[in-house]
Amino acid sequence: MLLNEILNFLSDFAPAELSEDWDNTGLLIGQQADSVSSIMTCLTLTPDVAEEAVSKGASLVVTHHPILFRAVQKLTDETSEGRMLLSLIRSGVAVYSPHTSYDSAYEGVNRQLADSLNLTNVKPIRTTDGEATSNSSDEPIGSGRFGDLPDAVSLAEFVEQVKQALGIQDTWFVGDSSSTIRRVGIACGAAAEFMGDAARHGCDVLLTGEARFHACLEARTRDIALVLPGHYPTERPAMENLAERLSQQFPDLTVWASDLEADPVQWA
Repeated sequence: MLLNEILNFLSDFAPAELSEDWDNTGLLIGQQADSVSSIMTCLTLTPDVAEEAVSKGASLVVTHHPILFRAVQKLTDETSEGRMLLSLIRSGVAVYSPHTSYDSAYEGVNRQLADSLNLTNVKPIRTTDGEATSNSSDEPIGSGRFGDLPDAVSLAEFVEQVKQALGIQDTWFVGDSSSTIRRVGIACGAAAEFMGDAARHGCDVLLTGEARFHACLEARTRDIALVLPGHYPTERPAMENLAERLSQQFPDLTVWASDLEADPVQWA
């Protein structure tokens, strides 16, 4: 199978128009006419994860977080990134990143998080202007998501729901644990900048992976709760889901989510 066929599927699933202006998405290493026999997905392409791709014979790595995010003036073995890139190129491994286009796609990362919490009336927190089109005729295009819980719960109960949905044992949160949560805002990764938009939509809480200290103080001032389970837990499951989707779409290919990748943040 040609790489171009897989790229067409990925670009339909998570259209490039949904990417933020500052992002670096799409095919980052590789030639569209190359053949592909196996695909590995991951959240972040670190040297050890790249070595897994090379050692297991991946033809394509789909990484959520882009590589080559900043301008590269030299590509040598003097840096860990240079060694990683040279190894991938030498081994003929292509690299593709959907990043914020996958975050905002109709069935993307934020929508998957909303579905895991059984939210209803789900809509983007920020609506996108322009020519982007949705896979769904009844949902506007945009970034982040918000929706309503089936039943109102306390913040403490909502925190437990988040832990269960993400399969984690601990999370940070900001707010009165007895406060009532009905409407939930979601912005995966590190996206506390969605807080004001979520508040304007009447959200009682914003679920995002991580936030700076001053954003936590801002949340108290705005009287909106924050739940912060970590960057990795809010995004890695979507890369596992993408591996499953690619496997179903291309049954003749070997597809897997990185076995080696793990959350670098540990809880004591």
